[in-house]
Amino acid sequence: MNREDLAHYLNDLLNIDVITDYGPQGLQIEGRTEVNKLAVAVDAAHETIDGALAADADMLIVHHGIFWGPPRRIAGAFGRKVRRFIESDLNLYAAHLALDLHPTLGNNAELCRLLDLRAVDTYFEYKGADVGVIAEPVHAVSFAEVVAKFSAALQAPLKVDASGPEQVQRLAVCSGDAARSLEEALARGCDTLITGELDYTMAHAPSELGMNVLYGGHYATETLGVQALARHLHEQFDLPWVFVDVPVAQ
Repeated sequence: MNREDLAHYLNDLLNIDVITDYGPQGLQIEGRTEVNKLAVAVDAAHETIDGALAADADMLIVHHGIFWGPPRRIAGAFGRKVRRFIESDLNLYAAHLALDLHPTLGNNAELCRLLDLRAVDTYFEYKGADVGVIAEPVHAVSFAEVVAKFSAALQAPLKVDASGPEQVQRLAVCSGDAARSLEEALARGCDTLITGELDYTMAHAPSELGMNVLYGGHYATETLGVQALARHLHEQFDLPWVFVDVPVAQ
């Protein structure tokens, strides 16, 4: 498939040009013109580049790209990473917040699917877009059962604060780093938050607010969107793909 055609399709699918982010998203490094195989990963790290090249991929699609905030000098470790992409002619495509909040392929949508939850609203606004979802169980469920489902699906180390009700009725779901959304979630009627990592400034908040929190790991909660996106591209364009799994300890 032509690189530009694929990039335009992804931009439209994910609303890349509409959603404000921490840095430029979309095709971050231009490589070879034809894309016949994809590699997907959470991070644009040296190890994920290794995995993409080992798989003979033509494009690496990641959640966390290489541009964050102000421009950087192409030097040092960052320069070596950029040169690896250019020298290997490997395309790099990044979708950060756009892939968190996508209603069918995003990290939050996939978390809801795996946990048998139904998204009913959005919350946690960042620069004009809500990056989290509010969900309700499809069937009556306890917090312990939610934790067990998460553990079975993602097999990730968990941190659990069971300071809320045993039976959950309304949950806030936001992958990555959303512990600071806890008070908003409570104000929106939620009894439980599912996110990636603990923000120490919020360490005592669950017990003080009487809420359950499942910290599933920043990395683990964000492995889902890139894989859902790869499955979608395979269905649409018959593009083979591989997931390059490079877990980050937390």
